[in-house]
Amino acid sequence: MGKSLSVLAVLFLAAIGVTAYVMTRPTPPPQVQLSPDRASTGSKREFTLTAKGTEAGIKSVKVSVLQAQKETVVLQRNLDNAPMEYTDKFNVDGAGLREGQFDLMLAVTDKSRSNFGAGNTVRVTKTMTLDNRAPVITLLSQAHNIKQGGACAVVYQVNKEVARSGVMLGDDFFPGYKLPSGNWCCLFLFPWDMDPAKFVPKLYAEDASGNERSILFRFQAKPVKFKHDTLNISDEFLQSKMPQFEAIYPDIKDPVQMYIKVNHDLRVENLKTLKAVAQKTSDKMLWDGSPFLRLPNAAPKAGFGDGRTYFYKNQKIDEETHLGVDLASLENAKVPAANTGVVVFTGFLGIYGNAIIIDHGWGLQSIYSHLSQISVKEGDEVQKGDIIANTGSTGLAGGDHLHFGIILHGIEIQPIEWWDPHWIKDNITGKFQ
Repeated sequence: MGKSLSVLAVLFLAAIGVTAYVMTRPTPPPQVQLSPDRASTGSKREFTLTAKGTEAGIKSVKVSVLQAQKETVVLQRNLDNAPMEYTDKFNVDGAGLREGQFDLMLAVTDKSRSNFGAGNTVRVTKTMTLDNRAPVITLLSQAHNIKQGGACAVVYQVNKEVARSGVMLGDDFFPGYKLPSGNWCCLFLFPWDMDPAKFVPKLYAEDASGNERSILFRFQAKPVKFKHDTLNISDEFLQSKMPQFEAIYPDIKDPVQMYIKVNHDLRVENLKTLKAVAQKTSDKMLWDGSPFLRLPNAAPKAGFGDGRTYFYKNQKIDEETHLGVDLASLENAKVPAANTGVVVFTGFLGIYGNAIIIDHGWGLQSIYSHLSQISVKEGDEVQKGDIIANTGSTGLAGGDHLHFGIILHGIEIQPIEWWDPHWIKDNITGKFQ
C-alpha cells in the first residue's frame, strides 16, 4: 500500500513538473510590423498593423498613444479564433493629440501557454511627431499649352519637405523633380487615348506625415484627331514573322490566331514593360535641353497615334494604335542615340522586336525598335549622336525601318515635338532655365 502511494506521489509530482514546464516554457514571441513606419504623421494617416504568431495564434492586439502622460487607446481587439496572422488598420484622428511629439505604443499577445497561460506579449513603442499642416504649393510657370498625345512642363514651389510631388491626372501620378534652385519641375502628358473632357491635371504634394494638397493650374489643352489606316495581313507576312513568337505561345499553331495574340495580348504586355522600365529613370536631367536627333536621311512611313484596322482575307481580325514614328532609310542603316542618356533596356521586346530604351532623366526616355543589331548594353552612358544600333525588321515590322518613340513616365507620347527646338524651349526647358 505504501509503495503504491509513493508511485502515485511520484507520478503526481511529475505531472506537476510537466504542467509547470509547459506553462512556463519560453516560446518564440509573435512578430509585429507597422506600415508606414515613419517618424511623423498626420492625424488622418492610415497605419496598417500586422501581427504574426510563431507557435501560437494571435489572441489580442492593442494600440494606444501617450502624450503629456495621458494614454488613449486607438485600437483594441480580442481575437477568439486566434489567427496565426492578423492585420488591422487605424489612425490617431480621434485621440485628441496636439501637434508635436507623442508615443505610439503597440502590444500584441499570442495564445501560447507561456507565462502560466497568459501567452507572450510583445510591446513596441515608437516616438513620433504629429504634423497636420498640409504642404502649400505655389505655381511658378505660365502658359501650359499641351496637345493630345503630347507633353508639357510645369514649375512650382513647395513650402516644406515633401515625400512626393508632381502632377496628378485621374489615377495617374507624374512625379516632379527638384531643381538646383529648390523649386520643382514636372514633365506631364496628355495621354493620346484620354477623353479631352477628362483631362484635368492638378499639382499635388504629400509630406512625410501623409498630409496632402492638390491645386488646379491654368492650361490650354488641344484635342488631336489622329488618322486611321487599313492594313491587310498577307500569308507571306505571317510565315516570315510568326516564328519569332512560337516560344512565347507554343500552343498556338494557326498563324492568324498567333498574329492576333501577338498584336493584342503581347502588345499589352510590352506596354507594361515600358511602365516597368520607366522606374529606372534618373532624378537628374541627363540631356542638355537640345532637340532630339531624327534618323538621318529617313522618310516617315507611319505617325504617332495612327489607328490601324487589320484585315486577313477581307475579314477584320484586330484594331490597334501605332505609338511612335516609323522612319525608313537604307537597309541596316546606322541608328544614332537621339540624345544623351543611359541605356536602361536592350533585347527582344515582342512587337517592337530587338529594341533599346535610353533614359534621359525625369521620366523621359526614347525607344528604338525593329533593330537588326544592337551595339550597346544596359548601363552604358551614351552621348547624343553615338551609334547604338542598325535598323532592321524584327518584331512586327513589315520591312526594314526604325520605329522611334518618346516615352514619358512609361507612356508613349508624340516624338515629333522633341525634334523641334522652339517647342522644347517654349514648353519644356524655358519653364525652368
